[in-house]
Amino acid sequence: MIERVINNIENVIKGKREIIEAVVAALLAKGHVLMEDVPGVGKTMLARALAISLGVDFRRVQFTPDLLPTDLTGLYIYDRKKEDFVFKKGPVFTDVLLADEINRATPRTQSALLEAMAEGQVTVDGITHKLSERFFVIATQNPIEYEGTFPLPEAQLDRFMICVKMGYPDEESEIQMLTSQEKEHPISQLKPIMNPDELSDLQRKVRDVFVSDEVKRYIVDIASATRNHPSLLLGMSPRGSIALMHFSMALAFMDGRDFVLPDDVKRAAKYVIPHRVIQSAESRLKREKKEDIVREILDRVKVVK
Repeated sequence: MIERVINNIENVIKGKREIIEAVVAALLAKGHVLMEDVPGVGKTMLARALAISLGVDFRRVQFTPDLLPTDLTGLYIYDRKKEDFVFKKGPVFTDVLLADEINRATPRTQSALLEAMAEGQVTVDGITHKLSERFFVIATQNPIEYEGTFPLPEAQLDRFMICVKMGYPDEESEIQMLTSQEKEHPISQLKPIMNPDELSDLQRKVRDVFVSDEVKRYIVDIASATRNHPSLLLGMSPRGSIALMHFSMALAFMDGRDFVLPDDVKRAAKYVIPHRVIQSAESRLKREKKEDIVREILDRVKVVK
């Protein structure tokens, strides 16, 4: 069923199967996704195609400097007929939420969304409202244009299970994309592959995937290596270790296994770790990439048997 969902999304997003698999895995692991890339590479279409394929509700919010927290969470308005205040739900009351250009909103609005992501609920006027058990955020930000933006602090970046970069398609994939959109956009023909209850069932099954003590030790050793690496000012947090484990469980489940291998952890690390660590000033001057540092750590840390 997961394979069919991925193939369905590929009808819209050409040549990005690895990215699609990563986003689906984050959803199954009940995490959230941050997409950093230039405009026009398919970030919004990927989110829409995912929601349609899963048969779940989808909302999109364009983040702007004047966006208020209540524009996301909702607010109480006075109903003259009922002579009482009635709660009007905001766009966070959905299954898949696309937070487009999240770094263009003020920190106050960003915090409202991140609270909803972390708690699975919102509190308005002292009253708590539960969100969907499938609540899943895909947030995007443009890494090039920083004028008039409010970059997410590292503590808030840590709230996202994975960070992915779409990148430009290869030439053959771009030709396929042009061909598929000669008359209309292929997303208009997309059909659901599963229903919301089936998605919830898959998410529960992912949490039943077995993680051995040796693999847990391997995850902790990787986290420790990031905290002691000379090129990193700040290493991965314990929240990052948990995210690495859950994302590895989802990858193992998608591969048809009920147990996690060290290779799953290695595959997950490139999505889970880089956005959680801070480079030292010397490392930035040397123009070292976080991805290269993580790769070097994975080469150095061995699995304890």
